[in-house]
Amino acid sequence: MDHLGGEYMAFKMLFLDIDGTLLDSNHKISAETKHSIQSLPKDFPVVLVSARMPKGITFLYKELGLKTPIICYSGALVIDIANDGSYQPILNKTLSLQQIENIYQQAKKRNVHMGFYKDDEWYVEDLDDWALQEKEIAKTSPVIKNFQTLFHQPGYTNNGANKVLCMGNADEIESLEFTLKNTCREYLTIYRSKPEYLEIMHPAVTKTSAIQFLLESFHIQKNDIIAIGDNFNDIDMIQYAGLGVAMGNAPEQVKQIANEITLSNDDNGVAWIIQKYLL
Repeated sequence: MDHLGGEYMAFKMLFLDIDGTLLDSNHKISAETKHSIQSLPKDFPVVLVSARMPKGITFLYKELGLKTPIICYSGALVIDIANDGSYQPILNKTLSLQQIENIYQQAKKRNVHMGFYKDDEWYVEDLDDWALQEKEIAKTSPVIKNFQTLFHQPGYTNNGANKVLCMGNADEIESLEFTLKNTCREYLTIYRSKPEYLEIMHPAVTKTSAIQFLLESFHIQKNDIIAIGDNFNDIDMIQYAGLGVAMGNAPEQVKQIANEITLSNDDNGVAWIIQKYLL
């Protein structure tokens, strides 16, 4: 933390990953973490940054009483929330139908579950064990559709999808990741958020790109922000922020690039950073 010069800077904005960071292992916000966030000044921007879809985030946003935009799908969609709960996209990047179909064919070869997200809907072909697991974690329900029928539905091709999520055995997911990175790297953003989860988006999508977009509207510099995350898809924003923080439960590779390592998500690691630097 040499760039802090031995004294704490007056940080002006906080970006929080959700799963494994804001939420504990039971997928809940602890009372201490909630209290710390709500103890910040009312005009201090706290932004949730997640691979989740909007309705997998908005109930947490409401629980915390936030008024800021939300970064969804790891930066593919940024939304403003109105007082009535409706939202307006302010940044929206999508995959093409052709890209989605290609990923679908590669996933089928490996018996890997594939679903995709478009705006605020999650589509799957079957409510299998993987879909049921994700449904429980994100507290959202998928739309069950035959993909071949859906792909050729009139009007569907207009916007593609914000994110494809593949779930399966870690070895098969690694194989799928290897194939896609060697054939489509320049056309896709591809990363594993867990050993069994492969997330695929538009090539210009990163959490950092969405953060940069918001910093312009808030007139805040990157050195003035704190970003906290726990996994590989958080590395870019942790490296980008003035203070990049890795959770105590993060993999070693994530910890190595962070300015600071906090406590785990089950030990109120987010609250610890807020209390240390912002309160």
